[in-house]
Amino acid sequence: MFKNKIFILIVSILIAITLILTAAFVLWNFMEKNNESKDPAVKAQDAVASVKPTKAPSAEAVKANTAIIKDILTNLSGSQNFIKISFAFELENAKGKAEFDSLLDSAVKGTIVQALGDLTKDQIEGSKGSDSLTSTLMNKLNPLLHEGKIKQIWITDKVLQ
Repeated sequence: MFKNKIFILIVSILIAITLILTAAFVLWNFMEKNNESKDPAVKAQDAVASVKPTKAPSAEAVKANTAIIKDILTNLSGSQNFIKISFAFELENAKGKAEFDSLLDSAVKGTIVQALGDLTKDQIEGSKGSDSLTSTLMNKLNPLLHEGKIKQIWITDKVLQ
């Protein structure tokens, strides 16, 4: 009978420890999610910070890992305005660029048009508007890529009407 009580006590202690560790794990994950910023600029900086630093690439390497999208024409939100815009996307490696190129005509252009359709003329004007747009695009496009990430987005042409 004494051995039976010890067994029950040990099992009870193990169950209590398991419950405490599970609660701590759930609480830790909840606190981590609360620390995430909702600002697209901060999210983009975090994504860029996660890119592994390497030696400075040569101009040829940058050119080889850069995808160019020219002349996307779409309406802006809430008005009669439209935008014609071109981008250059620098990716961190050749595999990432190949994956980006394969998604270019479907997911990438669709994401760009969707992001532009959500903006008004006032939101896209000026350097702050351009920075906000590139941050938003980086946050939406990087999750689509598995082989590499976007390091930089440049707006190479912008006509706002």
